[in-house]
This record gives sequence, C-alpha cells and structure tokens, in this order.
Amino acid sequence: MILGHFLVISLALNAGFLYRDYCKGKHHYQEFFSFKNECKNASLTLLETSPPPFSSSSSSSKAFDGIINLDHGDPTMYERYWQQMGDKTTVVINGWQFISYFSDVRKVCWFLEPEFANSIIRLHKLVGNAITEDRYIVVGTGSTQLFQAVLYAVSPPNASEPISVVSAAPFYSSYPLITDFLKSGLHKWAGDAYTFNKDEPYIELVTSPNNPDGFPRQAVVNQNQGILIHDFAYYWPQYIPISSPADHDIMLFTVSKSTGHAGTRIGWALVKDKEIAKKMTEFIVLSTIGVSKDSQIRAAKILQVVSDSHQYKGNFKESKAFFEDSYDHMARRWKQLRDAVNVSKLFSLPDFTSGSCTFSGRTFGSQPAFAWLKCEGEIDDCESFLHGHKILTRGGKHFGGSEKYVRISMLPRDETFDQFIERLSSISSS
Repeated sequence: MILGHFLVISLALNAGFLYRDYCKGKHHYQEFFSFKNECKNASLTLLETSPPPFSSSSSSSKAFDGIINLDHGDPTMYERYWQQMGDKTTVVINGWQFISYFSDVRKVCWFLEPEFANSIIRLHKLVGNAITEDRYIVVGTGSTQLFQAVLYAVSPPNASEPISVVSAAPFYSSYPLITDFLKSGLHKWAGDAYTFNKDEPYIELVTSPNNPDGFPRQAVVNQNQGILIHDFAYYWPQYIPISSPADHDIMLFTVSKSTGHAGTRIGWALVKDKEIAKKMTEFIVLSTIGVSKDSQIRAAKILQVVSDSHQYKGNFKESKAFFEDSYDHMARRWKQLRDAVNVSKLFSLPDFTSGSCTFSGRTFGSQPAFAWLKCEGEIDDCESFLHGHKILTRGGKHFGGSEKYVRISMLPRDETFDQFIERLSSISSS
C-alpha cells in the first residue's frame, strides 16, 4: 500500500511540473497541482505557437509573436547534432533481451548494466571531470531519483528530528520540493546554506557549476557534522572549463545535460562508501525495482559515440566531435545573449572568470546551460515583466533569490532561441 501511494504521488509530481512549465511562472509551489482553466489555456497557446522541430526560422518574414517558453531546461538544442549522426547511435533490442530484473548480482547496484558502467568510466577518463577509481556506480531514473536515493541513504534513520538539508542560494528550485515532498521524517529542507548556523548534523547540496547562476561552487557551511552531496550535472566542457577531476564522496551526473538526452531518464552516482551505495540501491529497488535496461543500453551507446567522436575523429565525417560542436553552440548563444542585453540596456548578466580547460586546452569563461538574468532599474519583478512580453522564465524567488532575477534556459532549439534573442533586443526602456 505504501509503495502504491509513493508511485501515484510521483506521477502526480511529474504531471504538476509539466503543467507548471506552460503556466505563468509566478504560481506558488502549492499551486502546481491546481489545474485551472487559465493554466490549460496557457499550455494550449504555447503548443499552438511553438515552432515545429527543425523548422527554418527564415521561412517567414514576419516576426514570431507567440509565447516563448524558456522556463524549463529541455535540452532540445542537441537534436540537430544527433540527427547529423544518423544511425551511429541506433540501438536494436530484440524481444527476448533484458527480460530479467537482474544485470550483475555480484555488484552492489545489481540492476546496473555492465555496458553502461563501462561507458561511464570511459567518458569520465576521457573528459577528466571525475575520479571513477574505487567508486561504486549507482544508476537512477535521472538524477532526481538519485537525489532522493542519496537523501534516504545518508539521513540518520532513528534521529529524534529530521536532518536539515541546505544549499547555498541561489539554489536549484527543485531541491526544496524534492526534499520535503514525501514528508518522510528523515530529512527536511532548511534553506540557504549561507544562513545555516545550527550546531547539529546537516546535509549540504553543492551544485557546481551552479543551477541557476552558472558559477562553480564549493561547500559553504563547513562544519564537522555535515554530509556533502555534489551535483555535477553541468560539469562538462561545453559549459565550463574542466579544471581537475572531481573527487568527492557522493557525485551525481545525468545524460540530460551532458548529451541532451533528457527523455532517456538516466543518471548515475559515483559513491565512495559501499554502505551508502547499498542504501541508495535499496531506495531505487523499493521505488521502481531497478532502472530500465532499455534506457541504460541506449545511454551506453550514446556515451560510447561521444567518446568515439573524440578518440576516432576520422570515423566521424558527419560533424565535429561532440564536445567541440556543443562548445561552439554554447559560445555562439552566449555571445548572442550578451549582445542583446547590451542593446536593450534593461538587463545584466553575470561575468565569469576565464579558466584553462584541461580537456580542450581552451581558455574561456563559463557558458552555462542557464542564464541568470537581472532586470535593472525600477523593474522589481523580472519574471512578470518578461511574461508581459510573452517570454516565460523562472523567477528568482523559486531559487531563494531576488525577484529581480530570472533563470532562462539556453538549451532550446535554434529557432526558439533566435526568436528569444530578437524579442529581448526589441525590449527597451520605453
């Protein structure tokens, strides 16, 4: 019965997020599940006015005047690259394959496919962004499930009070929701790590580079009783210079932002402690009885092709190596955005210090997957202001920050991003 309730609630949360993505961004969290008529109308308007995939933005001389939704981080920017790859990532799964629950019963995470594990290790060694030696790999249905699993694994089971969970503001907007959603009594959201000063055990979430502002992060609280969880979803060379391999007790990654395959719903954790890895595996078994093998095999093939595109460039006539192409795409988009901000003079963007990337050899400043845009002057509610111009964003208050800021996805399709740049450039102080 408890498991059934958990699954139903999980489905409801996902539905709530999808509805929120198409609604006015200033709804409060508790309104996610209130499917009002205006919410439905907004989603219909969005679907009717959004351009189809791969459509040409130059096909019409008339400026696009529909809703531009940049609230969520749907990484459709990557579609073109993978389309160019043709059948290089095609996977054929016969009907008799992957019927069993089990992959390798000798492993702590016994539903982890060996092919996927090997592709993870190979990619990390190629990029140099994480230590994989002496680590246990735990696979999850996206990094969201892994986050839930690690909270379950590290929270004291018999404590008199739930352990506090904190993250430095501005923090990822889903952290408070996920932490408190099940009201398990094991853990509770305690807000901004900068203001946490209790002399008690705590869990600190360190997202680096950070979502939403793109800056590299380190732990803030630095007390002896702390447990650190490092979220490295964006620690890839198209977004930030790789300075050294990350070497922490618990590190989370996902294919959603590394390769753009959000719909595959696969993430992985690199965990030092065997007991923590066991408890994470236990959580995933109790919630979903493992992770889709079909998705793991597809993700393994994708990661293999990413590595091959760099190590065997001669075999890839269709396009550049993956991280080279992705870096160029992000660099171009950030230049477009900074130019548009300079034209409008109503907004500002963070400035990032340049660093040397050990993977590419380039020296560059961060070009994050999200832009942390600030409305200057007398505009106090940036989300509402942009909403008035039919640009949907996520306001700073959802990240524990000021309403003068919004988070903007830098990863939509080219057509959508170009329409956004054109509209932002047209907004003036008048």
